[in-house]
Amino acid sequence: MRLYPTTRTDKIRASILACVILLAPFAVRLDRVLWYRLSDKQEGDILMQSLPRGELVDAIEGITQSPWSHCGILVKHDGEWQVAEALGSVRYTPLSRWIIQGRGFVVQSYRLKNLPAGSSAALERGIQKLLGRAYDIRYAPDDSSIYCSELVYKVYDRELGLKIGTWQALGDLNWRPYEGFIRKLEPVRLPLDREMITPVGLTVSPLVGRVF
Repeated sequence: MRLYPTTRTDKIRASILACVILLAPFAVRLDRVLWYRLSDKQEGDILMQSLPRGELVDAIEGITQSPWSHCGILVKHDGEWQVAEALGSVRYTPLSRWIIQGRGFVVQSYRLKNLPAGSSAALERGIQKLLGRAYDIRYAPDDSSIYCSELVYKVYDRELGLKIGTWQALGDLNWRPYEGFIRKLEPVRLPLDREMITPVGLTVSPLVGRVF
């Protein structure tokens, strides 16, 4: 019984089969990018994703008991679909690149149920005011640095008067399993009274509905 291909034809077939097996998971993920790109999109949509595993990502998802560790605002910027996000800093990221940076290329989209006319210009104005601010790993509420869901909340609140989601104190969330990590960021005092707006907190607002 032959266990390995011996003829040239068999070797070619085996090589093609191996490539198909290796590339199949990536092809499925690329389909997810295409699927969302072809979906009904609207400026101002709020996008959710799960970032690659790490201490901070695990803490965000665990403390909020949610799969979502990152979010951003879908906009048309420089003539193409981009996502305004706070990751490293407040910036614009091309849509396909934004999807690919998430675990499994999974994305969910939420839309304001009653988005006022002319909101695109207002959202762009709000993003520009915070553009370049550093990412806030401590989830503090001031504007010196900004985290992802804080960017979404503040842009909608300040420019359109829409308060999406409810701020929650860290002490009211599932913080205990991640106390060690929190103490690395806050060695002096656990900020259990610090209020924050989380990615999943945006999705449960009655002002939005899931569209993808």
